[in-house]
Amino acid sequence: MFRGMKTSVFTALSTLLMMVLAGCGGSTDSASGNAGTSEAVQIAVIPKGTTHEFWRSIEAGARKAEQELNGQGTKVEIIWKGPLKEDDRDQQIQVVENFTTRRVDGIVLAPLDSKALVRPVETAQKAGIPVVVIDSGLESEAYASFVATDNFKGGQMAGEFMGKLLGEKGNVMLLRYAVGSASTEKREAGFLEALKTFPEIKLISSDQYAGPTRETAYQASQNLLNRFGKEVNGIFCVNENSTIGMTKALREIGRGSGEVKMVGFDAGSQSIKDMENGDVQGLVVQDPLRMGYEGVMTMMKRLGGETVSRRIDTGVVMVTPENRGNPEVQALLHPPFDQYLK
Repeated sequence: MFRGMKTSVFTALSTLLMMVLAGCGGSTDSASGNAGTSEAVQIAVIPKGTTHEFWRSIEAGARKAEQELNGQGTKVEIIWKGPLKEDDRDQQIQVVENFTTRRVDGIVLAPLDSKALVRPVETAQKAGIPVVVIDSGLESEAYASFVATDNFKGGQMAGEFMGKLLGEKGNVMLLRYAVGSASTEKREAGFLEALKTFPEIKLISSDQYAGPTRETAYQASQNLLNRFGKEVNGIFCVNENSTIGMTKALREIGRGSGEVKMVGFDAGSQSIKDMENGDVQGLVVQDPLRMGYEGVMTMMKRLGGETVSRRIDTGVVMVTPENRGNPEVQALLHPPFDQYLK
């Protein structure tokens, strides 16, 4: 029933199963809360990248789940490893393949590319290693559950808010992220769908990509503003780095502070500061800490033989200068990841 879980004690199982495990020598160390002689359940958590604040929050959520489970007597080890940058498909594929070879008990994966990661995920499944996909979709059915934001809805929220900011008329640009990133492609599609309800809003650019870093986003933003800087009224950027890069470029040409309406996605510390300074008017904010937490907890349920939901929505909120002081919004803007990350 528990593939690769050795003799780990699962407190959520029935009393009968607990008795069987106890009869096989599974004892609990009351001081540590872990099984005294059992090996830990190993779950590899693989992000798209490891440099952005978003991924720190994902890791914090995974560590929170790890701490809770170990505190309940279930010995779990989270192994966090991913590519440095979010455009290194080959490295992420290699990480998945290496964990498959090591025969970890489960993999929680944020696929960098919806197509390129299909083969390694299907290989893991064939090897008996379940995969929970988080954050961004995969063009395959070879996963146990998909734990993520409704990114299309988030993009729609951005488009609707942009229409409101502009009084339903003006020139708008969309700065995309990267080809093959399912999460951001959904955001882009949702934004474009929402703009259709505003016939007097003209989309003057929607075919440029920010790339994986703040530097590439800044360069792409400069190029766009060199061409459209005088006529653009509103801009939507679909992730943390693209939002930061574009906001910086707007300030440099003297069109920050709300002269061009900026709507971004995700809540890195720089984007929060940019909102406080008046350079950003809206941020579509996910709950990455919850995403990391639910990803691990869903994997543990799957390993325990439970039926898990095929799709788990972790929520999305439009944050504005007007509501950013609300306690529930503050919890999203300033997740307590330091208490979970060593």
